[in-house]
This record gives sequence, C-alpha cells and structure tokens, in this order.
Amino acid sequence: MNIDPIQYAYISIVADGILSIIMIFQWLVARKEKHALFWGIAQLAFMTSTLIWYFSAMSQDMRVAFCALLNVIFLAGHWGGTRFFFGGLRPGEGKRALWIFATLAIILQIWWHYVPSVLPRASTFILGMLLIWIGFKLARGRDHQRYRVLGLALILRGLFNLSCPLLLIPEHYQETFLMATSAKFLTILGMIYAVQHEIAQRYIHTIDSLSNGFLILDKGGYVDVANQRSVRLLGYDSTLDLIEKSITTLMPDLTLQRANDFFFNGKDGASHVPTLEITLPLRNGNTLPLEIQCSPYIERGRLFCLVQLIDITERKKKDAQLYQAAHVDPVTGFANRHALVQQLALVIAHANQSGHGCALLFIDLDKFKRINDTFGHLAGDELLRKVAQQMQKFLRCNDMLARFGGDEFIVLLPDLARDECIDQASDCALRILTALRQPLDVLQHVLGMSASIGVACHPMHGTDAETLLRNADIAMYAGKKTGGNTVSLFDETMNAASEDALAIDGALRQAITGNELELHYQAITDCRSGELKKAEALLRWNSAVLGPISPDRFIPVSEDSGMIIELGNWVLNQVCHQASQWKSSILSEIIIGINVSSRQLIAPGFVSQLRTTLARFDLPPRLLELELTERVLIDDNPKVHAVLEQLLVLGVSISLDDFGTGYSSLSYLPRFPIQTLKIDRSFVMNIEQSERSRKLTHTIILMGHSLGLELIAEGVETAEQADILRQMGCHYLQGYLIARPSTADELLRFAGTLRR
Repeated sequence: MNIDPIQYAYISIVADGILSIIMIFQWLVARKEKHALFWGIAQLAFMTSTLIWYFSAMSQDMRVAFCALLNVIFLAGHWGGTRFFFGGLRPGEGKRALWIFATLAIILQIWWHYVPSVLPRASTFILGMLLIWIGFKLARGRDHQRYRVLGLALILRGLFNLSCPLLLIPEHYQETFLMATSAKFLTILGMIYAVQHEIAQRYIHTIDSLSNGFLILDKGGYVDVANQRSVRLLGYDSTLDLIEKSITTLMPDLTLQRANDFFFNGKDGASHVPTLEITLPLRNGNTLPLEIQCSPYIERGRLFCLVQLIDITERKKKDAQLYQAAHVDPVTGFANRHALVQQLALVIAHANQSGHGCALLFIDLDKFKRINDTFGHLAGDELLRKVAQQMQKFLRCNDMLARFGGDEFIVLLPDLARDECIDQASDCALRILTALRQPLDVLQHVLGMSASIGVACHPMHGTDAETLLRNADIAMYAGKKTGGNTVSLFDETMNAASEDALAIDGALRQAITGNELELHYQAITDCRSGELKKAEALLRWNSAVLGPISPDRFIPVSEDSGMIIELGNWVLNQVCHQASQWKSSILSEIIIGINVSSRQLIAPGFVSQLRTTLARFDLPPRLLELELTERVLIDDNPKVHAVLEQLLVLGVSISLDDFGTGYSSLSYLPRFPIQTLKIDRSFVMNIEQSERSRKLTHTIILMGHSLGLELIAEGVETAEQADILRQMGCHYLQGYLIARPSTADELLRFAGTLRR
C-alpha cells in the first residue's frame, strides 16, 4: 500500500494553524497567560516547519536549515509553555535553556544536513518525547482529575508519535492517519481547555480570596455564581447549595418586587453603586448585619447583577461604641448633654405639631463639691450614679434623664397637657427633691443630699431648646441663691436678673485693670468711750460702662463667676497698703476688717498669700480682722476648719458677720476660732419699738459674753439705739449714727475730730 504523506501534512498544517491561532488569541485576551503564547509559538513553528518541508521550493540545504531551527523553536516553545503553566522559570533557568536549545539547533543543523531523510522521523520522535514529558508533568503535578486525563492523553499521543518512527511506516495508513489526527485534535482541545480553565480558576480563586461575598444573579433573581465567602456568610456548606437559589430565599426580608427594584434598576456602568443594609437571619438562629452593593451589567444580551455582600458586624459595633461615647454619660450610664439637646429639639418639634407641652427640670446637687473634696472622686462618681438611679425611679418610661455636666442633671418631660404642664413638672420636681433627701450608702459612707431644681415649660417659658434650657438654668440658680433644697419655677423677673448678672460679669472683668474700684471705710467705735477702734473696708465700684454698681449687685455675681477671689486679693493688698500709710498717724492701731468669701478662704495658698502680704507692708496680723458670713461656717467644710486654725496661729482675728440671719446655729460657734460677733442690722433697727427684737438682741449679747466674744452692733442710726445697746453690754457700734462709709482721708479727719 502506497503512503501519501502530503495528505497527512495538509491535515497537520491545518490543525497546528488552528491551535496556534487559538493559543495566541488566548494570550492576547489575558497577557499574563504566557504559557498560551509559548505553546502557540511552538505550534506555529511546527506548522511552518511542515509547510517548508513539504511545499517549499527551497533547496534541500535551506529546507533542512530552516526546519532544524523551527523544530528547536517548537521544542523551546513547548518546554517554556509547560514551565510557565506550572508557575514560571526559576532564577537563571531561562539563560541555561537558551544555551541548551542553541546548542541543539546547531547539532540538528549538522545532523540533518548530512542525513536529511531522517528529519520527519526525528521530528516525530522528538515531539513524542516532549509530549510524554508534558503529559507526565500534567498528570503528576495537578490534583484536579481533568488535568490528569489531559496528561494521560498527551502521554498516549507521545507514545503514538514514538511508534511511528520506531515502526518506520505502518501497514494500515488509514487507521494510523485517523488515530494521529484524533490524538492531535484531542490534545489541542485539552490545551485550549487548560488555558481557559487556568483563567477561570484564577478568577474563581481571586473572588474566593476576597473578604467580601460575591453573588451573580440572573434576571429572575436566582444565583448564577457564588464565591466561598458568600457561602460562609450565608451559613451554607458549599457554592452548589447557593446556585439557582432565589435571592428572596436567601434574604427573607426582600420581596421579589423590592429585590428587582434594587438589583436591576441601576444602569450598567453607573458611577453610583446602590447600597442596602439588612439584618439577615441565618439558618443557625443567629443574625448577620450586611451591607449589599449591586452592579447590574449586560452579558451576551442578558441582564445580570453582581452583588457584593459586606459583613458590617464590626462596623456596627464601632458605630454603637461611637454612639455610646457621643450620647451616653460614662459615669452614670444615662444620656449626656449632646443626646439631651438632640432629643429636646425633637420633643419641641413634636409638641409644636401636636399641641402638647413639655417641661425641663434643671437639677443641681447642693454641696456636691464638698463631698467630692472630702471623700474623693470615686465616691463622687458613685454618688452621681446613685442619685441618677434614684431620680429615674420617679420618671415615666418616655421621660429622659441626662447628666448635663458636673453635678447637674436634666429631666425632660415630653407630651404634657399644656394646661397641666406646670403642675405636673412641679410635682415631679418635688418627688425627686424628696427622694434625694433619703440617705445614700456610698462606699461605706452614708450621705444625705439635697438639690436645687429649676423648672421651665414649653411653650410658656420658651419655644426653642436653647431658650428652655437657659430659663430652666436661671430658675435653678435663683433657687440656689436662696439656699438650695428647693424647686423654683421660671418667671421673667429671673430672666431680667440673669441678664443684669451677665452685664455685670462682663464689666467686672475690666474693673481692676480699669482702676474702677475704690475702698471706703466705715468707723467702728467703742460703745462706752466713743473712741475709734476699728473700721470696716467696703468695696465700691463705679463702672465705666454701667455706672455706679452697689455691692449687693456685683458681689453675688463675682462669687458665681469666681471673680470674688481676684477682687478679694485686690482688697487685701489695698487695705494692707493703707494701714501701712497710717502707721505714723492717729490710726496706727486701728483694726481694719475685710470681708472674705468662702471661695477665697479655701482657695489654695490663701494663708500663705495673706502672710506674704502682711510681711510686705510690715503690718502686725492683730490689726487685720477677717469678716466671714454664717454661710461659710454652716457648710462645715474641713478645709474651712484648717484655714481658720492657721489664721488663729498667724494672729489674724475672725469676726462673724450678720449674725442671727439665715443659717444661724449656736452649735458651730464653739467649734470655730471666732473672736467677734457682728449683730445684724435687722435686729438693731427695731430694738426701740419691738420688745421681741430687743430680747433677741440682748440674748445674742449675753451669749457672746458667755463665750468670751466681742460684739459689734451694725446699722446703729439713732442715739436711743446706741443707749439701749450700751446698757445691754455691747462692745462696739457701727452705723450712720457714728459715721457713713468714707475715703481713707475722710476717715483720718474723722478720727482727728474724735480726739478734740
């Protein structure tokens, strides 16, 4: 039987050409698939070699030279493609391979030049060996069964190629030709599949390695593709469990209509990616917060949607933590100022729409600073928690309790009938006030509390959050000025007083630097001899902005703002300076009294500053007398005890001003180092007409004698009052009968008149 190799060459050229085109096209689509390029070049070289050998008009020597070179390129291409298919070349391997193949090309050139008839058989043999090597690598190097099958197919094809030159020419050409052609096309398809599968696997591995879940939905809302992350997120076992499942099955909260509107209404390639947050119930009973992003696209004329599933559990936790930090007071666990302001705005807006009212209770704990200073901040924080829990018991479920700052709390009462708003708010405030009086066990200390509560109602006392808060604060402050432990309802007179206080506070800060302050002195004389023994320094202020301001207006404001310390220091320096100037005059032994507030008394370094000032002006401490109000003592602050003891050691005398008013308590007189009592003018002014006032005044004088105290009667304006006080045994007189407050020079002249 005659063999026609030309017919086989045609089929081989066509097959190799198809394979080359397909492989190079695969590389053009995905440039990283270098193995496809190398395999394509190899098949192209083999096709060209066959074409030149059978159909070229070249000379025998030229055909051998070109075919030898192309066969080496064919071998190098298959070797390089296989190496890249399995991960690429090792360092230095490319250079070594280049030298080996160059050497092989030279050897083949020489060998086939002298024995050209061996070229077809040698090429077939070399190809068979190479196919066996590639097949062995595929069958051994990959775990997937489909690569093993391809590897075995290549091994069989390689063995078939080896059999041809070994058997020389088969006797049954048709069967041989059919087997060779089938084997070649089978391996061609396998190689194409390998490239495609590598691309697909890379895509699958890529989306599986992402931290987010990915689904591809078809137009009906059924899952077409899913990655491993989505399987884990949704609580399934494998991707096969998700394929062809409806999105409404996976996410029960989504209806089919809502799913279609969300997933497929966007535009392909739109810059804005629609997002949706849902809480997904899982099959194990847990829930999972998800953010869903969708990107619809068209593929081969069909609509699909790429869905990204993002686990936002950690984000939700952080959001909750941020909300906690922004809206919750860390000490009490109740709302903070920010949360209250937000809620108040909403409540007022609702009240304006519904016609209801609402109320604010501004609660300030009385003497909280004393507890903090005495027992420490841990006890203070625990007390705040206990107080907040106690107040919460008397509130409705929709009422809001917030810590406004420090020892201040706000209670917001929404949805009150407007005609009952004031009564309901006042009743709630009284219940809270009563509850706070109950002793609280705080870190093994039993503490009693009281509070000042200001009440403001919407819309009577304000129609916006800022006004309502300010007016509730003003009402609270008004109650605190009366001594605390009370409920005060806002009225407009309080607002006027608050505005006046703000104006005074602003102007007072410029008083010292603007030289607007002045000291006047009121004489205090011996009740029996009439000699000038003492004088009280009185602060006067003539504001450049507000004009003359009386002390009963600016002193309370300075105490609230803390300016009282600066004013007190200024008075101390001025008095000591003036006393030093009087050393060579008839006032050299006069005792000057100055008023000292509780803030100034317990301010850090007060005693040392006093000692330094006396030393600077070389003034004996016995010539200075500090006048305290009863309120300083009634607070019973341990710091007050300590400071008064230091003053006693220093030699400065202490007098108790306005005795008999407000907070009088006989119990604290023996506990403090007081040398002088000043009887308030309210008793003195009525001793002529009122038997009751006369008896009370006489009782105070007798008590003072029994305690060894000196007594000064304030507000003496008539000779009859002076006579009565003298008969009762009072030591000193102060008032308009003696002298009005005057400048230092006028006091010096007054002292001169008494000597004549």
